[in-house]
Amino acid sequence: MEDLIRNAEQINRQLARYGVKFGIYQNGVFQERLFPFDAIPRIIGAEEWSRLEKGLAQRVDALNLFLKDIYGEKKILSDGVVPEEFVYRSPGYLPQCEGITPLKGVYSHISGIDLVKGKDGNWYVLEDNLRIPSGASYPLIARSLCRRCSPDTFRHNGVVDNRNYGELLRQVMDTVSPGGINVVFTPGRYNAAYFEHSYLAEKAGAVLAESADLYVRDGKLFYRSTHGDQQVGALYRRVSDEYMDPLAFEPSSLIGIPNLMGAYRSGNVAVLNAFGNGVADDKGIYYFVPKMIRYYLGEEPILSNAPTYLPFYEEDRKYVLEHMDTLVVKDVAEAGGYGVVFGSKLDPQELEDLKQTVLAQPRRFIAQEVVDFQDLPIMEGEEQVERKADLRAFVLSSGEKTVVWPSGLTRFSRNPDSFIVNSSQGGGFKDTWILSH
Repeated sequence: MEDLIRNAEQINRQLARYGVKFGIYQNGVFQERLFPFDAIPRIIGAEEWSRLEKGLAQRVDALNLFLKDIYGEKKILSDGVVPEEFVYRSPGYLPQCEGITPLKGVYSHISGIDLVKGKDGNWYVLEDNLRIPSGASYPLIARSLCRRCSPDTFRHNGVVDNRNYGELLRQVMDTVSPGGINVVFTPGRYNAAYFEHSYLAEKAGAVLAESADLYVRDGKLFYRSTHGDQQVGALYRRVSDEYMDPLAFEPSSLIGIPNLMGAYRSGNVAVLNAFGNGVADDKGIYYFVPKMIRYYLGEEPILSNAPTYLPFYEEDRKYVLEHMDTLVVKDVAEAGGYGVVFGSKLDPQELEDLKQTVLAQPRRFIAQEVVDFQDLPIMEGEEQVERKADLRAFVLSSGEKTVVWPSGLTRFSRNPDSFIVNSSQGGGFKDTWILSH
């Protein structure tokens, strides 16, 4: 590991050369920033990973069943397990998807599940990302560069090889495809995760395409190629739902594919991830995932949620208002670390204002106990310091099997006083080593 730390600056230079950056819009201006890499890996032992693996697969299986149910029979609503209001008022619920079952019955083909490890030794799920979760490319390319710098490190430490992500992605696309080529659909160069789009297309042996490269004819999706137009079987989209088809969603979208929804509805193209998944990764719906696991699978959840309260319920609302100064309050419509407020950081007037907002719009918020999660060592100059870190695990579902990639994106805060680790908030990342023994 000393080799990696010693060569960290060189690895970061190589990452910059490959364009491993994170683009964000601030004040209407697009900015690209380096996504800083720390060479000290997060290490997870084989036994601990085995439990995580089972818990992650269980969670994603239940969420896929929930999506199938919500856009189909809606049994979980009629049985009163999830209130209708939490589905139909979710900004991620798309009535256009009613009655549509994707090929192989899979909605979330690539799920990004965010976890933290508490100081009590337990893992807690913080978020389920089922729309267009990003981040797999970063540990993938970082591991590749680290192997070049120090092959012996990986040869002698029993680290599970993570280079199979592209193959896992290709297998999912092949399995759900009705026939045709695989395409990674990008909005273009100025998207925040464009590096990832191009890198994963290369690793999965797929074509990287923008909207001008694709069109629908006779209910089928085609790619314009110099070798003649080719039918697309699986479209791994990195574009938000509302911009995907201007005829079905946002009519002003210039980055979508007209009539795509018709081809999708007809079963002539698999779209990864499916339209309408946002209803399942709504932060309000998160509260109900343990209940979904019991309801759909008849099993006890292996992984726990962070202790969460819904102001929607009177008893929870009373608790939240009385203890807001010790809780973290999250706006369910926000992402990327935005809309997260720690009650302990507010002055009395700000606290009162937040209480009034929660009272006025209880469906808009969840509140959680602050999980005192583990710090991990990072290098700051020549000094080793401790910083908060989470883990985004990637789960791939094909309808035939659910696989957890033996790696993940560990993000850390560069601010010693912050629990927010998102790259959009200035965080960095490190590799995640899963040990084989």
